[in-house]
Amino acid sequence: MKTILLVCSAGMSTSLLVTKMEAAAKDAGVECKIFALPFSDAPRVLEEVDCILLGPQVRFQKAAIEKLAAGRKAGPIPVDVIDMRDYGTMNGKAVFEKALSLLK
Repeated sequence: MKTILLVCSAGMSTSLLVTKMEAAAKDAGVECKIFALPFSDAPRVLEEVDCILLGPQVRFQKAAIEKLAAGRKAGPIPVDVIDMRDYGTMNGKAVFEKALSLLK
């Protein structure tokens, strides 16, 4: 089972996106764990995740997260920024598909 982390500022709107992504995963028949954390909490779970997507509001933190992700004991993991339009419309299917493409 793959684990996807969404990184945001506070976790409010991103938690709604998690719910929509979980529905998209269920519809696609893909078993995965998806959760959201603020940027400040992301480093403590890096060893547990397979992919990190950043909310547009924290895209400026991408380099910092990539550096942390590259130094994982379990090996590097992909990091990308969620498309602003997909985030704004809470398009869980599109964001889930982006995560899947990073996991391949």
